[in-house]
Amino acid sequence: MAMPAPDQDIIARKDEIVAALAAVLPADAVIFDPEETRAYECDALTAYRCPPLAVVLPRSTAEVAAAMGVCHRMGVKVVPRGAATSLAGGALPTADSAIIGTMRLREVLEIDTANRFIRVQSGVTNLSVSAELEPEGFFYAPDPSSQLACTIAGNIGMNSGGAHCLKYGVTTNNLMGVTLVLATGEIVELGGPEPGAAGLDLVGLICGSEGQLGIVTEATLRILPRPEGARPMLIGFDSAEVAGECVARIIRSGVLPVAIEYMDDVCLRAVEAFVHAGYPDCTAVLIVEVEGSEAEIADQTARIQAIAADLNPVEFRPSRTEAESLAIWKGRKSAFGAMGRIGDYLCLDGTVPVSQLPFTLRRIGEMSKEHGLEVANVFHAGDGNMHPLILFDANTPGDLERAEAFGAEVLRLCVEVGGCLTGEHGVGIEKRDLMRRQYSPDDMAIQMEVKTAFDPGWLLNPAKVFPLDESRLFREGAARWT
Repeated sequence: MAMPAPDQDIIARKDEIVAALAAVLPADAVIFDPEETRAYECDALTAYRCPPLAVVLPRSTAEVAAAMGVCHRMGVKVVPRGAATSLAGGALPTADSAIIGTMRLREVLEIDTANRFIRVQSGVTNLSVSAELEPEGFFYAPDPSSQLACTIAGNIGMNSGGAHCLKYGVTTNNLMGVTLVLATGEIVELGGPEPGAAGLDLVGLICGSEGQLGIVTEATLRILPRPEGARPMLIGFDSAEVAGECVARIIRSGVLPVAIEYMDDVCLRAVEAFVHAGYPDCTAVLIVEVEGSEAEIADQTARIQAIAADLNPVEFRPSRTEAESLAIWKGRKSAFGAMGRIGDYLCLDGTVPVSQLPFTLRRIGEMSKEHGLEVANVFHAGDGNMHPLILFDANTPGDLERAEAFGAEVLRLCVEVGGCLTGEHGVGIEKRDLMRRQYSPDDMAIQMEVKTAFDPGWLLNPAKVFPLDESRLFREGAARWT
């Protein structure tokens, strides 16, 4: 992935910039030694690396604002960074940029079960939010597979989802308000716990903006009472297409499970070797979870079983105990880690209409043979959010490029069948040049105008989301217009 040449003037002024940051922040909040900044040279898309000029680790909104103010005044680019679990290069720094990380913003500020919200600093991990709420009988719905490590800051930046987003929605459906630090260092409050806030939905604009508009330091999140009960079931098939058809039929039937997850045979073998979850030996498995009272669970399970029976499943196995339920979900949550044990992979993130799942799975299988690279499919089938994992050998010259070419073809397919380039991983640098496939020049110009309104100097998260030549031409045109 091409990156713009760094600003040598900024690099030459490193000592001056570091001194200015150190003057407004605690001594341990600024990291600038090259050996120490190397730890921040990439995110979970590890194929691309670049140490930043400096790293700032604030502990408060005021400290974030102070750092942003210095960077704005001195013309330094800023890369916001949460836990760096981004799989699209969303937190990749440049040599002339400062990382501002939110990982020290870890306080739970307020829990209000009567009005169903929790307010947290944005460095709190996704899983710890629900852990805080568990004694109160509540939970936070979005649950990305990386929820043990990923933070609310990154969830907001990429509009993350997870297994249970089929029923409860993704981050934008559960985000009520944010404290945002703008590129200038100004602090603004958007939205909040009050229902039906007047005016433009700027919270919706911030969610999924990939650090292009500001840094979120605090978030007000919608919380929900824990359901009376929940039960997953395993449905095994000897055909990927038939498994995809089962998903489409469940959705069409009007039954609304909490989650429908898909894993193919390549992934199943890796997971079984890793956690011994007890998955059946077949071509594809669906994990379908329903919730409610015992009567509701029994009714939904029977209806789903009837739908699956028409498609001749290899196995239909409802969970009978809490231990079985935990094993089923442990296997799914461990899928990416299990695949990592057997080799390098490129994790994609595209969405398709549920009705197109059978066709898309068949075409991905055909593409796998055409490109000579194995692919494992594991994804949120209920809302068509696909995560093909393309296996390659990072030590074999040209293998990464082959995997990227395969991945680009898969993402183009997602758009062609009526889907989009990303469901929850964001665009980052990975899909930046594919934006033309989904958006016209006018569409992208409108998005870039929004960015310019928030960040006139284009200092925030450089070289992400927009194709480099498109953004250059836009900025040149904007400058002439100004």
